[in-house]
Amino acid sequence: MRAVVFDAVRSQPEVREVADPVAPPGGVVLRVMASGLCRSDWHAWAGHEEVALPHVPGHELAGVVAAVGPQVRRWSVGDRVTVPFVCACGRCEWCRGGQAQVCPDQQQPGFTHWGSFAERVALHAADTNLVALPQSVDFATAAALGCRFATAYRALAGRARVRPGEWVTVIGAGGVGLSAVMIGYALGARVIAVDRHPEALAAASAVGAEHTLLAGDVAAIPELTGGGGHVSVDAVGSEQTCAAAIHSLRRRGRHVQVGLLPPVGGHPRVPMDRVIGWELDVLGSHGMAAADYPEMLALIGQGRLEPQRLIERTVGLAEAAALLPGFDRATVAGMTMVDPSR
Repeated sequence: MRAVVFDAVRSQPEVREVADPVAPPGGVVLRVMASGLCRSDWHAWAGHEEVALPHVPGHELAGVVAAVGPQVRRWSVGDRVTVPFVCACGRCEWCRGGQAQVCPDQQQPGFTHWGSFAERVALHAADTNLVALPQSVDFATAAALGCRFATAYRALAGRARVRPGEWVTVIGAGGVGLSAVMIGYALGARVIAVDRHPEALAAASAVGAEHTLLAGDVAAIPELTGGGGHVSVDAVGSEQTCAAAIHSLRRRGRHVQVGLLPPVGGHPRVPMDRVIGWELDVLGSHGMAAADYPEMLALIGQGRLEPQRLIERTVGLAEAAALLPGFDRATVAGMTMVDPSR
């Protein structure tokens, strides 16, 4: 099959022919119909996530089941499916308790094994992790859910438990940030989007942001909100954006860290004096379990959430390989979708 491969940290990825994947005993091989290009893929390429080399990135995906392992009971060749980026084991106490997104024995396509920037990808524990796609949801829309949209949904609805009328500040209006803006608006929140790029802020305004601010203007948030936001989301993942999000909160506010905080130049500093003095809640959010997808898919079916509006462009494998090294500097607002058939 054709796949995007890089041989060393920060080396130029290239498209080449590699061996077809084999279905694990409890897993499947999926023919990839769509895969999102995400900043997390860039983190793996840049060496911020440990991956075995050579490596095929890609973790936001949807497609058609092409092969089934002998232990799989719920799925058949030809099924239309998507999958969370955290593929849980289905056996541990966390999985049994409905918290598969923190499974200690998890697999992650594009990180723990080869991912979906390819014509086919192997997925583990299919009976636990695959999500059936309604015919009304196309593959690109489903792939948009896999990391950014599902992560933003759980961050706001599950972790921060956003309530109608609350102020939510989203730092970073890329794929996950725009997802958070759209979801916050759908939940009845008043959303402020912050980004360095005016075009990203225009996109945030179009999907529900009540106010948009350039990154240097976050000090205006307490005045805009009458004391600070109730909830903040760092959708970028840097020491500066995390601090800005925390400082945007009112007393006893809730911060959700979604963007990765890689220990570049030492472990990142967090303004814990503000966290302690103002009794802020700091919450991590790590994807969403397959079992929680039906609630989100129902809102999509009702037209209340439209993740497809966040897809800005679709590229083939060769263009994905060219784009990956510079994706941390990309000015494209919204998601880049990869179609391996191009």
